[in-house]
Order: sequence, then structure tokens, then C-alpha cells
Amino acid sequence: MTAKPPIVGILLAAGSASRFGSDKLLHLLPDGEAMAVTAARHLLAAVPECVAVVRSLAHPLAGKLREAGCRVEECARADEGMGASLACAVRAAGPGRDYLVALADMPFIRPSTITAVREAMESGAKLAAPYFHARRGHPAGIAAQFYEQLVSLEGDAGARALLEAHAGELRKIPCGDIGVLRDIDTPNDLMPPLVV
Repeated sequence: MTAKPPIVGILLAAGSASRFGSDKLLHLLPDGEAMAVTAARHLLAAVPECVAVVRSLAHPLAGKLREAGCRVEECARADEGMGASLACAVRAAGPGRDYLVALADMPFIRPSTITAVREAMESGAKLAAPYFHARRGHPAGIAAQFYEQLVSLEGDAGARALLEAHAGELRKIPCGDIGVLRDIDTPNDLMPPLVV
């Protein structure tokens, strides 16, 4: 019996960032690192390989993600939305392996949280996601059996419909990491959250 290949990280970095007012994925965080690079580094701390999908290989973001250790792929259909970008990334990663899907505009997720999702997948979960105060966050672990559904995705919903359709198979991972909910859409989102 052939061993299953290790889980592959998927970093979605092909959004338009229209609400941020500038190129948010290259926005420098307080430590001087670009937002998308931090997200990639945290993902690569938990998985051995990461496929990052971008709008253009000519964009400076592609080079920065490559330097961070990602395999970078261009998504010609990026304007269609997150679903199209996810389909592109999963197709590039290939079938027969589980996927750990993260967003490049969510740099505050702890590597330990990402590792917990990976471990859930390694222990047999078909779907897995972290939950902060009963709210589902990112990243999402998705088993190889969903490959055909993933590469058929369109529009902007990403994997949400798949997760909802198979809610009974989703392993919920409680965590104290508010980063799993912090996607950065505007500069105000970079302000530290108030946690009650």
C-alpha cells in the first residue's frame, strides 16, 4: 500500500484587495514583513509544501511568496472570485492528497492553530476547521476525496458551500486564537481586536 502524500498548504493570494485602498497583501505589518508573507510563513511552519495562487507571476507578490518557500501559480480566472482561485490552486497541487486552505489576508493565525488543523486531517478527518467562540474560522482542512468538487468551484464563495454541505463530517477544533477570524479587508482591520 502506497503511503499517502503529506498534506499540502494552499494559500489564496489572488484577491483584488479593492476595499483596502492599496496593495494589501504587500502591506507591511509592524514587524516589517508583508502581510501575505507572514501568512505564508505561518502556513509553512505547519506543512511541508505550499502552493500559493496569485493574479500575476509578474507582480512583486509572486517573488516574495517564492522567496518565502511557496510554489507560486498564476490564476488566469482570479477576477471570477475566491472559488476560481481555490480551484486553480488545488488543480496545481494535484489530486490524491489533503489540502490545508489558508488566506493570504489572514496573517494573525498562530502556526500552532494551523498545526492543529493539519493534525486533525492526519488523524482521519475529512474536513476540519478551527472555532473561536463557536465561530468557524480559517484555515480549512479538506480531504483528497473532495478534489473534483474543489477544482469545479466558481464564483466567490470558496469552499463555504462544500463545508456546509458536509457539516456532519466537519471536525471542529476549539481554539483561543482570534486570528482565525481576522481577515484584513480595510486598514482599520489591522487594529488589535477587542476580545470580551
